[in-house]
Amino acid sequence: MKRKYAVVLSAMLLAFSAKACLSQAGLSPKWEELTGPDFIQAVHQSQSVCVLPFGILEKHGPHLPIGTDLLDVRFAVMNAVKQEYAVVFPEYYFGQIFEAQQQPGTVAYSLQTQLTLLQETVSEMARNGCKKVVIVNGHGGNNHLLPLFAQAQLATPRDYVVYVFGLPNENVPGRPAMKTPYDQHGGEAETSAMLIARPDLVHQERATQQSGLDLKRQSLPESVYTGIWWYARFPNHYAGWGEAANKELGAFDQKEWSRQITEALKAIKADAVSLKLQNQYFEDSKHPLDTKQ
Repeated sequence: MKRKYAVVLSAMLLAFSAKACLSQAGLSPKWEELTGPDFIQAVHQSQSVCVLPFGILEKHGPHLPIGTDLLDVRFAVMNAVKQEYAVVFPEYYFGQIFEAQQQPGTVAYSLQTQLTLLQETVSEMARNGCKKVVIVNGHGGNNHLLPLFAQAQLATPRDYVVYVFGLPNENVPGRPAMKTPYDQHGGEAETSAMLIARPDLVHQERATQQSGLDLKRQSLPESVYTGIWWYARFPNHYAGWGEAANKELGAFDQKEWSRQITEALKAIKADAVSLKLQNQYFEDSKHPLDTKQ
């Protein structure tokens, strides 16, 4: 009886040991889940590439969760790093969303806070060994903020490079045809994507409770920009028809988004030029009169 018990115990210990080894070998990509020693290994394994998925807190029509952009972009990034390992920073939603402050649940930080917090976050990531910081945007309202932030990295010398991966290219072969004439926010495509990322949070039956029609309340040339343009067109903070969403479109878009992120991560890992050029730029900037004309 004792011998049988010893054999069973030995088998259990071997199984536990194997499971522990497997756990150690398969490092989590999530920054917050890593231990201190594992974090060091993870940064080396990622070749110093760390990803900051950038979402927002805003209404997405009457049927999608307030954190849709954050949930979607993290879903895409987490699938991408399964193919091309990188360390992924925790939930980040401190972006530009002034145009939706009239809607419940919107959290709109001051521009100064947005830029300061993003700079300090990126700097802290770099201090922890992330010399290639990849900001993956999941929110259209950041389309101007993030390129500005990346450009501002040239203001002072730094030992890391910031890369911005914008919203995915949806004009790709094989994409299921859209059923609706336009889709800008909370509509067919975004709702379809959430049907894959977090179907439990989608209330598609509510999509018709509000209108996502363009009210066209401004009469200005396309070349003229005003900050109120979005509210003038879509005061419900809803642009499209969420009821037209379907899992086929969502699955295609999510897979394609992750593929594009994966390809970007591969290219960034292989990039040995940007930091050298950045360092040369900072050196040249000290002596502008010596720059050959």
